Amino acid sequence: MKKQLTAFQQVAVDLRGRIRNGQYQPGQKLPSEYELAESFQVSRLTVRKAVAALIDEHLLAKEPGRGTYVMRPGKISSGSGGLQGFTEKARQEGRQPGTKVLSCKEVSVIPEKVRIFFGEESVGGQVEPLLHISRLRYLEGEPMTVEDLYLPKRYLPDVSDELLEGSLFQELEKQVEIGYSHQEVEAVLVDDQLAALLQVADGAPLLLVHSLTYSPAGRPVLYDTSFYRADKYTFRNTLQRKRYR
Repeated sequence: MKKQLTAFQQVAVDLRGRIRNGQYQPGQKLPSEYELAESFQVSRLTVRKAVAALIDEHLLAKEPGRGTYVMRPGKISSGSGGLQGFTEKARQEGRQPGTKVLSCKEVSVIPEKVRIFFGEESVGGQVEPLLHISRLRYLEGEPMTVEDLYLPKRYLPDVSDELLEGSLFQELEKQVEIGYSHQEVEAVLVDDQLAALLQVADGAPLLLVHSLTYSPAGRPVLYDTSFYRADKYTFRNTLQRKRYR
């Protein structure tokens, strides 16, 4: 049985919806607690708790003596919460992800770098069947990244567009444990095809991210080449200093 929301949780859901559908714009001051209480037919304390919850989600900001404002969305930060997929990270930040599947097919012609990555999984010199998946990812309805992925077909035995519109990491983890990922990030300029998909100007900067994802035992799981909008995305890593004797 689905747990019923408390009064303040329901108000938070409704306020979040108003922000996402544009009724309350970034930088706009919210109505007063009294006005919101009247609008939602709840107490001012309930409104105050709902607003506090959205402040914790970084959707709202309170300026003492002036009121509460809708925050302007910052760049989504990959890596700040450990190894997470796009969907997981967006939802953690209280933002709505979306996906358009551009293509998904089993491939026999495999780029050399991909073949080498999955080489240890080969049988009799032949790499096992791989899926080649391309997805366009959205955040709050705005295109953010184009993903180009290769992975063993056995990790997604019942693949479908509907399945690929959700969290790929969560689907993979039904078949294999995800342990770690090596990433390389470089700056590139957009080409015509990517510009059209990501709705950016010709020559705009992108972040090209190569990710090699493994199981804890070092088994290759996912080969990922993705293009991220540099104006909307940032990567954060924690580097530990080595100590030398």
